[in-house]
Amino acid sequence: MPVFGPTSPEQVPGSTQQQLRDRYLVEDLFTPGAVRTVVTHYDRVVAVGAVPTDGPLQLEAVPEIRSEQFLDHREMGIVNIGEAGTVTADGERHAMAKGACLYLGRGVRDVAFESDDAAHPARFYGFSAPAHTTYPTVLVEPSAGTVRELGDPLTSNRRTLNQYIHEQGVRSCQVVMGVTQLHPGSMWNTMPSHTHDRRTEFYVYFDLPEDARVVHLMGQPQETRHLLAADGALVLSPSWSIHSGVGTSSYSFVWAMAGENQSFDDMDGVAIVDMR
Repeated sequence: MPVFGPTSPEQVPGSTQQQLRDRYLVEDLFTPGAVRTVVTHYDRVVAVGAVPTDGPLQLEAVPEIRSEQFLDHREMGIVNIGEAGTVTADGERHAMAKGACLYLGRGVRDVAFESDDAAHPARFYGFSAPAHTTYPTVLVEPSAGTVRELGDPLTSNRRTLNQYIHEQGVRSCQVVMGVTQLHPGSMWNTMPSHTHDRRTEFYVYFDLPEDARVVHLMGQPQETRHLLAADGALVLSPSWSIHSGVGTSSYSFVWAMAGENQSFDDMDGVAIVDMR
């Protein structure tokens, strides 16, 4: 897959819709029977999608990271957004139901993905960033992280946020990761909007019906643009970009960040009345 190079906010106003999609949206991360890897220059984050069907799939190093094994100098958080499956790390099997999160630290050598049922495969999403030390492998069951209830039905943004890898949860060098589930009847996420000037954030949308979409807002607060994202879409959100959205139905998403710090609340809010 192509390497996603850095972009600046000045490139957004004059871009066509297709150019925005090419720069910030990945629609084929989850391909049955394959491991797909997206290398980016946003805080050196690499995204991984694995959909095992006929048998286990191995995580291989990619040339761009210049290491023998994928995690020689990296760490990775993995969330299963599909059916039940297993991740095997250095011979230890970790059964992962839908919504479970697994942290793999620097130095793990052999990683394999497997579905319990090939006809109903798992979909493993990995978010990897450079790591300066090693933390132990930890599996968190679905909804067993730090749970925060946010929003209000009156503003159509009632949602349950599960923090898995973060300062007060699973330890990592710089990865912060979790899952947000919107309640039935709610469609807005992360509104009022905000930016993370010190961190990159990637979104993976799931639990969307085939004929539904999320209208993902991006760009600077006074120069907003949008991307229409389907189930399984990955959105790359640079530190200068807002990230907010509304769906045509309720949905879930994996959010993951890497950058200067791991403080979840380190964000710069933007009131809706100030956006353009």
